[in-house]
Amino acid sequence: MTFPGNPPFHPTPRQLSGIKRCVFLLSLLPFLRLVIFTLTDRLGANPLEFISRNSGDWTLYFLCITLAVTPLRKWLQWPWLIKLRRMLGLFVFFYACLHFMTFVWFDHFFDLSEMFRDVIKRPFITVGFITFVLLIPLAATSSNRMVRLLGGKRWQWLHRLIYLIAPLAIVHFWWMKAGKHDFAQPILMGLIVASLLLVRLVSRVRQRRQQKRFIKISPI
Repeated sequence: MTFPGNPPFHPTPRQLSGIKRCVFLLSLLPFLRLVIFTLTDRLGANPLEFISRNSGDWTLYFLCITLAVTPLRKWLQWPWLIKLRRMLGLFVFFYACLHFMTFVWFDHFFDLSEMFRDVIKRPFITVGFITFVLLIPLAATSSNRMVRLLGGKRWQWLHRLIYLIAPLAIVHFWWMKAGKHDFAQPILMGLIVASLLLVRLVSRVRQRRQQKRFIKISPI
């Protein structure tokens, strides 16, 4: 689907390279903001909470942006958008690492035994930890070399973990906000993630149906 009268935009290799650089720099802005706020003592009364909440929020934002790439690519007929998805997915992992490091470093000062006790004791941390662990194989296999090593089908099956990761991230966010009875943002983010996942699932079902229609059954 495209807008009437507007042909699809197909950037040249040079334009695409410029778009990638712009997306990369824009994706770094939340991190640079945290660095500046840290250096200028503007993290508020509870710096740990500020960094943890901010990095967690941006993990979710980038997760939504990454999930939106495929629907937008089809809707706008911009196939080149798929070339941004890997970078955006790695920024999901980058901000998830930052979020996790605030837990390991500032909360527990790298005391792993204490950290795992906390993971087992507190359900919202358990879910967050599982979500982070599931992100690791996706980030580790994001390169073209890993796609070749795993094979296309195995790689696709592995990266379908995103259908589990996204709901778990929302559950983690919901439980974190539940302590303050602040459900507005988790509900909004949950609806966005659910909509994006539903669009992807519907598209996949339609694609399979179309493939079946073109299968020619030879006579016995």
